Amino acid sequence: MSSCAPLGTTCRSGTVSASRRACRTSRSPTRTSRRSRSAESEAREVVRSGEEHRPTPPGANDGDGDGEPARLHLPVLRDRVVELFDVPELAAATLVDCTLGLGGHTEALLERMPRARLVGIDRDREALELASRRLQRFGSRFLAVHGRFDDIGPLLRRQGIDRVGGVLADLGVSSMQLDRADRGFSFRHDAPLDMRMDRSCGITAAELVNRSSEGDLVRILRDYGEERRARRIARAMVDRRQQAPIETTGELRDLVHRVAPAPPGRRTIDPATRTFQALRIEVNQELAGLRDFLDRSLEQLDGEGRLVVISYHSLEDRIVKHSLRRHSIGEVDPTTGRERAETRLVELLTKKPVRPSGQEVRANPRARSARLRAARRL
Repeated sequence: MSSCAPLGTTCRSGTVSASRRACRTSRSPTRTSRRSRSAESEAREVVRSGEEHRPTPPGANDGDGDGEPARLHLPVLRDRVVELFDVPELAAATLVDCTLGLGGHTEALLERMPRARLVGIDRDREALELASRRLQRFGSRFLAVHGRFDDIGPLLRRQGIDRVGGVLADLGVSSMQLDRADRGFSFRHDAPLDMRMDRSCGITAAELVNRSSEGDLVRILRDYGEERRARRIARAMVDRRQQAPIETTGELRDLVHRVAPAPPGRRTIDPATRTFQALRIEVNQELAGLRDFLDRSLEQLDGEGRLVVISYHSLEDRIVKHSLRRHSIGEVDPTTGRERAETRLVELLTKKPVRPSGQEVRANPRARSARLRAARRL
């Protein structure tokens, strides 16, 4: 069985400063969820399914009556991820799956690389517990750690790990989180408006919606949901909460449908999709965490180590693309004006993002918007 060492984790969330709090816990990690992806949009691309996220196909529940982990969880771009890490120089390396979830990618890597060791990090204790049960057959080759992916450095150091051969991040919200009504991520269920990936700390989406100023709500919806009707929706939130607080996903969904309905006769994503995406990103501070993670993960890599990131909407992919490109360009020599190649931090392994094949999308429609980018530490 994998060991789950006591670790502290910082949970940041929300716009409402009075409600923000860092949560530090010394309990053994028991649950974490795989970040997969939420539905949602791409900068100028309309995602055709209302909610898109890391796939868990029908029948793949989070556990059966015996507590067995889901066996049908399908990790996105699994084969490409394995190919990128399964190289001779990493055969006996320590790899880190920073968004462990139900452990699909980690399981595939442990099976393909019999001398490798995997550390799985996740902030969702529930999924962490399920993944630990799923991966217990690998014994000491797998270590589960509760924490945020942008805290990768401190989390690894507490386990006595300095440098690693590879880091994987599969971003977003997981199918398990979306499909569980009580988590409050999905507008397809009527449930308390929560949206926290780590339910042990941070403000909920309900607190965010009911306490934030109208200006902050406009910013969140516009910046994180790319919602063109942000001002109209934010105004409606403020008007509604003056009568009664917005407490459930159904109440929020119905509000958005009323003030910003889908254009008649046009097939598009559900009008509530962008609002739910924006609130989720703000509650979990996903984009700020992603920027920190990209810089810190490169610091943890040995020479020849690899970083692989899967994103699901344009906001995430843009950050990943620009970060990796920035680190792939060397410093400019002040005398010659030329790039000093020896100062480059990484080499890009993917000039363009890798997308799932048509076959994978047919088997896993929720993987449709996935984009994989990878780099090698020099």
